[in-house]
Amino acid sequence: MTLTPILTDTWDAERSWKLSTYEAAGGYDGLRAALAMEPGAVVQAVKDSGLRGRGGAGFPTGMKWGFLPPPDGGPRYLVVNADESEPGTCKDIPLMLTSPQHLIEGVIITSYAIGCHHAFIYVRGEVLHVYRRLLAAVEEAYAAGYLGKDVLGTGYDLEVTVHAGAGAYICGEETALLDSLEGLRGQPRLKPPFPAVAGLYARPTVVNNVESIASVPGIIKNGADWFAAMGTEKSQGHGLFSLSGHVQRPGQYEAPLGVTLRELLDLAGGMREGHELKFWTPGGSSTPIFTADQLDTPLDYESVGAAGSMLGTRALQIFDETVCVVRAVSRWTDFYAHESCGKCTPCREGTYWMKQVLHRLETGEGTDGDMDLLLDLCDNILGRAFCALGDGATSPVTSSIKLFRDEYQAHVDGHGCPFDPSAAALFLYTPKSARTPALAGAGGHR
Repeated sequence: MTLTPILTDTWDAERSWKLSTYEAAGGYDGLRAALAMEPGAVVQAVKDSGLRGRGGAGFPTGMKWGFLPPPDGGPRYLVVNADESEPGTCKDIPLMLTSPQHLIEGVIITSYAIGCHHAFIYVRGEVLHVYRRLLAAVEEAYAAGYLGKDVLGTGYDLEVTVHAGAGAYICGEETALLDSLEGLRGQPRLKPPFPAVAGLYARPTVVNNVESIASVPGIIKNGADWFAAMGTEKSQGHGLFSLSGHVQRPGQYEAPLGVTLRELLDLAGGMREGHELKFWTPGGSSTPIFTADQLDTPLDYESVGAAGSMLGTRALQIFDETVCVVRAVSRWTDFYAHESCGKCTPCREGTYWMKQVLHRLETGEGTDGDMDLLLDLCDNILGRAFCALGDGATSPVTSSIKLFRDEYQAHVDGHGCPFDPSAAALFLYTPKSARTPALAGAGGHR
């Protein structure tokens, strides 16, 4: 297996985020090719490439564009979902930080293809450095004639607005993002109508993930067949795989879909020395967990689904045998309970009670019926929540009980967690009292 450095090709270049660096590597050749095509031909090329949404759902991107109704003389919008906040996911943020012009070129091509003249990039508010980098990159694109009036002398006009959210996981859900962008409280909308019909400001809108849009320039520049030749028959193309946790070299690995975790671990130097793989997530914390039995499962939508999980955002969180699965799931559930928008009862109440039960198990106050209680809570959330946040919150709970029920039982029988949290730590904790004045003043080790 070989890596496919396409989106990551210039990440190691000096000042890789500058427009001049991007142009020197062939940047904006795709835009020039797209502007010489009919908009419908651009949409068809993306359909033919087999590009599927890289935000987690995996819906065919070109098909999504095709859902827009015929032009009626009013505005239509492109909104880029850059509110990356799934635990373990770290692909869109480094992409925007290191090579923002990839995204901007993709925004222009996509906007041209769907007849949009005002596009929005919705960035997670906490990543201020990324927000500033994107603003500077957009300014460069305006100055070079790629944005604004009469793009590259073609008569096509496009404005781009970079918007910083206020930091809410729920705004990763596309309709909650649209409400937030309109200045409303970020909560999911009832569907239908879908955004393609009534999205931003009740107008036809396409909402796509950062990586999906950033993949478009390469497709137009190199051809749909070039993209479709990578990956598998039904999961074509390249993707960013985020490896974190107990691996020697965590980071972003860009590879064709269908690569296995065993291959990625080889590239990442393997597990940390002296330890073995215990469990891992194929697509972030809201996907059912896997064990070493799935090391050779191809990481594509169909194979991961057939194995009982979801490819999601390709956030591969790797845990070795020192990690307590109950503690890990408890931490994830804390996150989902905190981030529930409160709109629907199953998610609002269900995540709260799952959190309480998991805390009870972890602190040695669990009972024999707690595992079945957790499964009953999950059953009352799954399929009954207003949006996918509730469903996702149940995945680590149900899959961990299925795979590690004996570990849950050990917490009950032993009246507490049998694992030492310090053994699982990636960094040694230095008590504040033991820090040197220089370290203490700088924050030290936490």
